Amino acid sequence: IVKMHVPVVDLRHIQLIADHNIDFGSVKCFSVSGNMNAKEYLGQAYRLDQRIASKVDQVASLNDLAAKCTSTLTGMPHSPNRGTSTMADAVAKILDLQAEINRDIDDLVDLKRDIVTLLKRVDNTEYQTILEKRYLCFMTWEQIAVDLNYSIHHLYKLHNAALDICDRLMERDT
Repeated sequence: IVKMHVPVVDLRHIQLIADHNIDFGSVKCFSVSGNMNAKEYLGQAYRLDQRIASKVDQVASLNDLAAKCTSTLTGMPHSPNRGTSTMADAVAKILDLQAEINRDIDDLVDLKRDIVTLLKRVDNTEYQTILEKRYLCFMTWEQIAVDLNYSIHHLYKLHNAALDICDRLMERDT
C-alpha cells in the first residue's frame, strides 16, 4: 500500500487572483438606499470585512481537509472516482470560495472608496477623523478615544454630530 498526498490549494492563490485583476463578474453587495441612514451605510464596510474574514477561515478549514485526503494504491481494481471525490470537492469549494473572496475584496475596496468620497465632503476634519477611524479602520470606541485623547462620552457626541452631517449629505444626493 502506497499513500500519496494530494496537493493543497494555497491561500496565496487569492493574492494571485487579485494581482492579475481577474474579474469574476462581481455583484455589488452594498448600496445607499433611500431609507438607509449614514450609520447603516458606513457600517456595511465592517460587515463585508467580517464576511471576507469568515470566508478566509473557511478556505483554511477546507485546505486542512484537503491535506488529510489521501489516495491508497493497491493492485485491486476499483472505481476511478473512489477516494478522489472528497479531495476534488474540497479543491472545488476552495476555488469557489477564493473567487468569492476576490469579489468581496473588490466590493470592499469600491465601498471604502465611496465612503472616503462621502467623508471628504464633511467640512469638519475632526469629524472626518472619527468616522475614518471607526468605519474605515474598524477601530473600537476605546481605541479612538485613546488616540484622540477624548472621553468616550465626548467621542459619542462628536460621532453623532458627524453622522447627522453625513445623513444630510446623503439626503442631498438622493
